[in-house]
Amino acid sequence: MTSTASSPDTREGQQAEEQQLSWQRRLRRFGHVARPGEDVGARLVPPYTEPGPRLWAALGVSEAGAAKLVRRSAWLGPLLITLVAGVTRFWNLGSPKAVIFDETYYAKDAWALIHRGFEVNWPEKINDDVLRQGGGIAIPHDAAYVVHPPVGKYVIGAGEWLFGFDPFGWRFMTAVLGTLSVLMLCRIGRRLFRSTFLGCLAGALLAVDGLHFVMSRTALLDQVLMFFVLAAFGCFLIDRDRARARLAAALPLDEDGIVRPDAYVAETLRLGPRPWRWAAGLCLGLAFGTKWNGLYVMVFLCLMTVFWDVGARRVAGAVRPYRAVLRRDVLPAFVSTVPVAVATYVVSWLGWILSPTDGSGGYYRDWAATAGRGGNWTWLPDWVRSLWHYEHAVYEFHVGLSSPHTYQSNPWSWIVDGRPVSYFYESPAPGRDGCPADTTEKCAREVLALGTPLLWWAAAFALLYVVWRWAFRRDWRAGAILCGVLAGYLPWFFYQERTIFYFYAVVFVPFLCLALAMLIGAVLGPPGSGERRRVVGAAASGVLVLLIFWNFIYFWPIYTGTAIPIDSWRSRMWLDTWV
Repeated sequence: MTSTASSPDTREGQQAEEQQLSWQRRLRRFGHVARPGEDVGARLVPPYTEPGPRLWAALGVSEAGAAKLVRRSAWLGPLLITLVAGVTRFWNLGSPKAVIFDETYYAKDAWALIHRGFEVNWPEKINDDVLRQGGGIAIPHDAAYVVHPPVGKYVIGAGEWLFGFDPFGWRFMTAVLGTLSVLMLCRIGRRLFRSTFLGCLAGALLAVDGLHFVMSRTALLDQVLMFFVLAAFGCFLIDRDRARARLAAALPLDEDGIVRPDAYVAETLRLGPRPWRWAAGLCLGLAFGTKWNGLYVMVFLCLMTVFWDVGARRVAGAVRPYRAVLRRDVLPAFVSTVPVAVATYVVSWLGWILSPTDGSGGYYRDWAATAGRGGNWTWLPDWVRSLWHYEHAVYEFHVGLSSPHTYQSNPWSWIVDGRPVSYFYESPAPGRDGCPADTTEKCAREVLALGTPLLWWAAAFALLYVVWRWAFRRDWRAGAILCGVLAGYLPWFFYQERTIFYFYAVVFVPFLCLALAMLIGAVLGPPGSGERRRVVGAAASGVLVLLIFWNFIYFWPIYTGTAIPIDSWRSRMWLDTWV
């Protein structure tokens, strides 16, 4: 006689399933579509999409050749796009041959760091001497009070050490990181969307974004910050895939060889070493070792990866996924990221720490032995107390910064290119500095930090789509993109009274490109769409992408400081706030 009573685990699983179905029914009115019953292994580790056989048949490619082409395109496509991005970013990189915008701080600070180990006070009107003498200029000895950590300046200094103390040298590494970030985004997009095409599209959009382009050709810290943030996101994404693959491998198979959920495995399995989380911690430490707003990014991304673990264990069959993650994953996740990031940050100050303590070293290096003597914390090493005092002084500076600036802007305007920043402007006479001799008026040479307008305006709509996709379809990819945008964007709304600039937005530009690529993928249509649907979607998407590429080419002169007639310059000032 067989008992009809259900076990406690079965009843709990049924209740959880009923709750999920009820939740799905409530969201259905907003467009939620429930997942069809499928192999749990495929849900944990989705396969990569490939072009259908009709495409290969139309191109005359054999089945074996198609398989080989698909494998090679995973790297060949990203590398080709990266090559184009690199050529455009390194073309005439030393022009304008000038110290533009905040290069006046970071280029000289970087040169001092790699020679002294700390920043120094440069004379006010020394930029012309720097351009004339280059590395032969004498470096002052007096320490300077600076308000950003040293990592980004060490990165800039590496280019100066390799190629000299000139515009090409101090812009070299930001161009390298800008180029590599295009490659990273292609691969990240491919892994995120399980599509080589959409990954390459996201990278191509980043390659033709004006703000990213200009920041790649300027020695500022924000491009360095963007690179480490994107690298950390990529590391977390690889860790997600590997952890889910390990979880899928531990689940049981049914008689048909299909992976099935198992509550015990899902709630008790330890996922073992996760080296990509350590790599992410290193990148996050380098990020907030470049600028402090990297701390916000660390909080957002670390919370994101914890929720990823919850989702993985839920798909694998966990009845109480949050409890399982708290017991199995949270502590290892914390240890492998936060302490690594903090240690990386402290090590980045090594040049300052090892500098002399007799008053000839870094700023505030002797504070613990002079003004900071006594108190309750004297058991700590002097360098720790001096560094803490320095950091506290920097914090007070940042929260109180409100000096007006011509190009400051409110973060509300960033997403629509409201107030770009002019890094460089000259008005050469006809026949000089590239200005055509037959021009009747003076020309304009400008380097304007302006995101490609059509890309950004389309990305604003893409963000709305991504919000809908995450809120009502629970698409984790949309949630990941939103997390990247919010990590770089949202914190600035808490400091609207501060002096802040549009170019800070470069940190989340890669995620805008991912959002737009996701929207274009939706316009193209899901796999299995009819031929008519595909043709219409491809036409609409192609027109949008071509317009964005044209828009970048159109604004090329004001991204590169190319001399153009003043009327041509005026025609590119689409909004009054761009002047």
